[in-house]
Formats: sequence, C-alpha cells, structure tokens
Amino acid sequence: MTSGRAAAAEPFLEGFGDLPVMRGLSVAKDAGVVFDTPSGRIVEGYAAGGVTRARVARFYRRTLPQLGWTRAGKGRYHREGEVLTLNYKGKDGALTVRFTLSPAKKRKGARKP
Repeated sequence: MTSGRAAAAEPFLEGFGDLPVMRGLSVAKDAGVVFDTPSGRIVEGYAAGGVTRARVARFYRRTLPQLGWTRAGKGRYHREGEVLTLNYKGKDGALTVRFTLSPAKKRKGARKP
C-alpha cells in the first residue's frame, strides 16, 4: 500500500493542487489547460511513461483516497464538488494518461444550502 508520505514524495501535476504524478510517468509540459468557469475550475494535464494501465490505476486507487478523493467508478473520483477522471491512450509500456478535473454536475432537484 502507498503511504501518504510516499505519495507526497512524488511531484505534483501542475494546476491540480495536490495530484501526485506516479513514479514512471513524466508530465507532458505545455500540454495541459487550466481555466475557471462560473461553475468551477476545469484542469487538464497529461503524463506519459513506460508503465501499464493496471499499475497506474492501482497507484491512484490507493493514493487518491488519502488525499480526500472518493472513488466513483473506473478512473473516476469525487471530492468537494469536483470530479477527477483518468483516461488512457496508447499501449502498456508506452502509455499516456490524461487527467481531467471538472466541476461535479449538480443533480436535478438538489437544494441550494
């Protein structure tokens, strides 16, 4: 299991705040976007490396809950009104991971506080 200390030793993906980049992945510079919308921020970033989808998924399944994220499906996490999604492109051993952060959609009929 990945400890909070081990996760903190990894570099963080720019624009996401506390999203660590798994060892074996390198951040793709100048490939991401960050902007604010009236409903919240939208952030997209990329990291690539000679890793497998299973290893990436396992790392984030273990690490993200330590940072307050709740798993909401395959490659999807929720925290404080935001959704983090991980998508994969390429083959194992030459994998690119796209990280997307967006505002959580409000459910119809949900009351405002």
